[in-house]
Amino acid sequence: MQSICKNVLAVTLSLTASAAFSQAHNVSSGYQKPTDPKVLENLEQWQDMKFGLFMHWGTYSQWGIVESWSLCPEDEGWTQRKPEHGATYNAYVKNYEDLQKTFNPTDFNPEKWADAAKAAGMKYVVFTTKHHDGFAMFDTKESNYKITSPKSPFSSNPRADVTKEIFKSFREEGFKIGAYFSKPDWHTEYYWWPYFPPKDRNVNYDPEKYPERWEKYKQFTFNQINELTSNYGKVDILWLDGGWVRPFKTIDPTVEWQRTIKVEQDIDMDRIGGMARKNQPGIIVVDRTVPGNWENYVTPEQAIPEHPLDIPWESCITMGDSFSYVPNDRYKPTKKLVETLVQIISRGGNYLLNIAPGPNGDFDQAAYDRLKELSAWMDTNGAAVFATRAVAPYHEGDYYYTKSKDAKQLNVFHLSKGDEYVAPSTYVFTVPEGFSAKQVRVLGTKGKAKWSQKGNQVTLHKPQATLSYATVIQLDSK
Repeated sequence: MQSICKNVLAVTLSLTASAAFSQAHNVSSGYQKPTDPKVLENLEQWQDMKFGLFMHWGTYSQWGIVESWSLCPEDEGWTQRKPEHGATYNAYVKNYEDLQKTFNPTDFNPEKWADAAKAAGMKYVVFTTKHHDGFAMFDTKESNYKITSPKSPFSSNPRADVTKEIFKSFREEGFKIGAYFSKPDWHTEYYWWPYFPPKDRNVNYDPEKYPERWEKYKQFTFNQINELTSNYGKVDILWLDGGWVRPFKTIDPTVEWQRTIKVEQDIDMDRIGGMARKNQPGIIVVDRTVPGNWENYVTPEQAIPEHPLDIPWESCITMGDSFSYVPNDRYKPTKKLVETLVQIISRGGNYLLNIAPGPNGDFDQAAYDRLKELSAWMDTNGAAVFATRAVAPYHEGDYYYTKSKDAKQLNVFHLSKGDEYVAPSTYVFTVPEGFSAKQVRVLGTKGKAKWSQKGNQVTLHKPQATLSYATVIQLDSK
């Protein structure tokens, strides 16, 4: 399996900002297939879903800056601190943490998000319950740096525990529920000890020299994940970020950011994962970039693998330029979103599309506009997207392929370059060896399609219809 995983390392980047590039993750090699039947069943269902919603949201939305990373000295190059937010590093940190005192997203309405996401064809949600800055968007008992603290004005709102409200609203619409959680926590003294200044993203003391402090951090992390997997209803995915918190022996020296890890940062994932599975039987655990028992699928970020993978994988890609809320963000056109979805599913992956709520607790209207346009496309073409798998030839020229799980149906997507979709007068494409079509239809059109098959080549005449973003051709086998 290792050679298969390494294919992910050759990627076609879908990057629109240098900040996005700086956050990009490698994908670990050496995938280990889970053995728990409930996990395998959950993974199979998740792979059928294809399309999910990712949301990065926190106090940082008030400043319209990159989530968390401006606190990290090593990343100043792409997250420059604005002078008005603090003239010194310590002043900046204090002002950043004081954002808790003004965070009041009174327009928060998770049902609105769930409705729009469901209409657009999304089937699962992953929400940032806590990012690296340590601010909890859930009612943790381990810290007062949280949205439900009396320090936060939103704490008096009956929906202050936004994680609980989001999970409940999306669960009621049939979504699988994913909890994003950052293993590193730059707020707690058990990770960034105020005795030392932080130098980079890693723990700022040597855990082997100060084992009691590290043990407290391990317990702190365990307790918060226990809360999330005990108190928030059914959770299907535990999405763990911050891959530098890992056993030293798992470091890949060929990866630049992993070479910055100089000390042991083992938080005992066997204990954490075992607890999560006890609380939530069958939960998918995604310990990003750390190969082994707890990376149940791999997660290229802002990128699409160049080649199909026969392991479970998901690309997390932003709708705008940033994972976090930025005023006047540049949202990708719907045609680009459809093309990205097609490219990902043709290579066997899932598409986790990130939309960032703003400080008022809502998406920009532009995001809703894209979701509404996706909804219309999915209503017509969803049969070629969901519960499908990759199939050779995967991608040839402007054509991309998926198949039904029983291999009796072949879906062929035609994409075109440019801002507007342009269909050819005649579609000519290859079908898999031995596939003989008995019926061909173009989704979203009426009347019989005019087509012929000669060997492995199908010729189809353009239907009398205007198609948006892509043509989707469905072929039934004899």
